[in-house]
Amino acid sequence: QGSAPATSLLSLAVTSEQIEHLHRRFKQLSQDQLTIRKENFDSIPDLEFNPIRGKIVHAFFDKRNLRQESDGLAEEINFEDFLTIMSYFRPIEMNMDEEQLDRFRKEKLKFLFHMYDSDHDGKITLQEYRNVVEELLSGNPHLEKESARSIADGAMMEAASICVGQMGPDQVYEGITFEDFLKV
Repeated sequence: QGSAPATSLLSLAVTSEQIEHLHRRFKQLSQDQLTIRKENFDSIPDLEFNPIRGKIVHAFFDKRNLRQESDGLAEEINFEDFLTIMSYFRPIEMNMDEEQLDRFRKEKLKFLFHMYDSDHDGKITLQEYRNVVEELLSGNPHLEKESARSIADGAMMEAASICVGQMGPDQVYEGITFEDFLKV
């Protein structure tokens, strides 16, 4: 987890122009400061109406995504941290070999997993998944909260059947681990 270089995904064919573009964006967000804080994301119009805006911003400061050995949230991030987070959004390169492709895929999925695992306990619980589905569907006036819960419950039951198999009536599925997440 903490052994990969901070820019491992970015090191794959990144041009100096791309890094310069990201640096300009960083300076714009930080208002020419050396670090960015959560409130700097308030000025991004594209995030304003995104139903999972909070999760996206949170992901930028999640130390697990910054490949730091500790857990929790950073108060601010520097440009190198910003590059690390932006690397998760890179498209797949056509010249990647199988090993690079597998690592690339797993790193992207780990980032997504961390967005769902809001209490940092290493698994996505039913309640965490319900919260995400409710947030995603919050802008739809035709779906009520109960519908969102039903969708989340059904998806979690399907995940349990894929990962655990047939469960007994007294068995409780604790949540989706990262290994389960890869299977689903």
